[in-house]
Order: sequence, then structure tokens, then C-alpha cells
Amino acid sequence: MRLPMFLLTLLVPAMAWAEEPATNAPALWGSPTVDNGACCKTLGEVRGNIDRLDREIVRLMAERGRYVHEAARFKANPAQVEAPERAEAVVKKAMALAEADGLSPKVAEAAYRAMIRAFIDYEQGIFAAAAARGEAPWKK
Repeated sequence: MRLPMFLLTLLVPAMAWAEEPATNAPALWGSPTVDNGACCKTLGEVRGNIDRLDREIVRLMAERGRYVHEAARFKANPAQVEAPERAEAVVKKAMALAEADGLSPKVAEAAYRAMIRAFIDYEQGIFAAAAARGEAPWKK
């Protein structure tokens, strides 16, 4: 898709604001807040810790996914995958845990709603794959 020239002239100056900050320079403002002020001296150090945590989060999501896969075996048909009351209880629990741990409950809510939606879609895919293999007892 080609953008008209006048749109490009509007977008190019805005893109200049999206420059990447230096990862080895000291912070420009504020005081360290992690590890009682011991972390972090550079943006690179911050990002290294975020990457470390992302690996752990993905590992835990993968484990959660295995249990979601397992849960499908206990459901009589694809209509049972979406369980709004259960989903809402999980979100509310995550929000309470977040608040207790110092995370914004709104961040936890948004993350959990997105994750639950993705896992519902994943579980629906498990049912679709079973049906494609002819293993759909709910269709008999």
C-alpha cells in the first residue's frame, strides 16, 4: 500500500521521536527503585532483568498451556470451553494478587484478560483438531 506524499510528510517528523535511548548511559532522572535502590545503573541492566523475567513468564505460560490442554479432556464439547464465571474469578484473583505484590491491578487485569482469551482460542483449537481427526464424541 502506497501512502500519499502529504501523509509521509506528517509521519516522518513523528518518527523522529521514536529514537532508541542509549542502553549504557546513566539514568536521566529519578532514583533507583528496584532492590532497595541497588538496581539499575543503565537501561541495558534494566532490559537484561526484563529479558530474564520474560523467559520465566513464558516458561510459566507454557506450563499453564499444558494444563489448559489437559482441561479440554474434561469438557463434553467446545461450548464448555468458555466459562465466563471462571474467567472472571481468575481475573479478580490476579488483580488482588497484583495489588498485594505492588503491581497495578489494571495491568494485571489487562494481561490476564488477554491471556485468558488467547488460551480460550487455543483450547477451541484443540477441539477443532480433534474434530478434524474424527475424534469428536460431542458430534455423535
